[in-house]
Amino acid sequence: MTTLLHIDSSARPGRSDTRAHGSHSRRLTAKFIEQWRATRPDDEIIYRDVGANPPNPVTGDWVHAAFTKPAQREDWMHQALAESDELLSELLRADVIVAGVPMYNFGMPAQMKAWIENIVRVGVTFGFDRSRDGEPYWPMLTGGKSVVVLSSRGDFGYDPGGRVAHLNHVEGGVFAPLEYIGITDQHSAAIEYDEFGDERTQKSIADAEAKVTDIVMQLQARHAQVSDIAMTA
Repeated sequence: MTTLLHIDSSARPGRSDTRAHGSHSRRLTAKFIEQWRATRPDDEIIYRDVGANPPNPVTGDWVHAAFTKPAQREDWMHQALAESDELLSELLRADVIVAGVPMYNFGMPAQMKAWIENIVRVGVTFGFDRSRDGEPYWPMLTGGKSVVVLSSRGDFGYDPGGRVAHLNHVEGGVFAPLEYIGITDQHSAAIEYDEFGDERTQKSIADAEAKVTDIVMQLQARHAQVSDIAMTA
C-alpha cells in the first residue's frame, strides 16, 4: 500500500471548480487525489491544510531544541518541537507528497515555508557532523519518496524558458530543501493566466489537469514497482 501526504497551502478556501473565487491549486491537488483513488482506493491519504492551519514559525527556542541531542532535551524542548514532530511523522510515513503551492509574490505562501522549516530537521531528515570527511551534511530520507508541486499563477510565462521564468521561486523553493533531505523524484504542474479570466485561463486549466493525470499514472507505476521490489527482497 502506498501512503500519500496531501498538503494544501492556499489561503483561498474551496476549489476553483466548485466555488467562486476558489483556489486553483486546491483544485489540482483534489484532482490528483481523486484520480489516484480511482485506481488505488485502498491507499492511505494523510491530509494537512497548512493554508487554513499554518504551522508555527521556527523560533530561537525551536532551533535550540532541534540542535540539542534528544537524550539531553528538557521538557520545554520537547514541547517546542511537538508540532514539528507531528509534521515529520506524516512526512516519514508518506511515499508521495502532493502539495498545492500557489505563487504569492513570486514565491511560495508563508504557510508552506513554515511547513518546510519544520520538517528540515537535523538528526531526522538531514545529518550533520563537522568532523565528517568531505561533506558534513547528508540527506536522511533515502526511501524513494516522490514530491509533486501543483501551483497556480496570476500571470503567464513562469515555466523554464518562459518570459518571466527567472521570477519563479515556487517550485525551486520547495524542491531544493526537499532534495537536500533526500526527496529527489520531483514533479510539477501549474495553472497560469488566472488574472486574465479568458480562454487562455481555461486552456491552462485543461493543460494542467491533463499533466496531473500523467503524473498520477507515472507515480502509480513507479511506486507499484518499488512495492514489488520490497516484497521480493
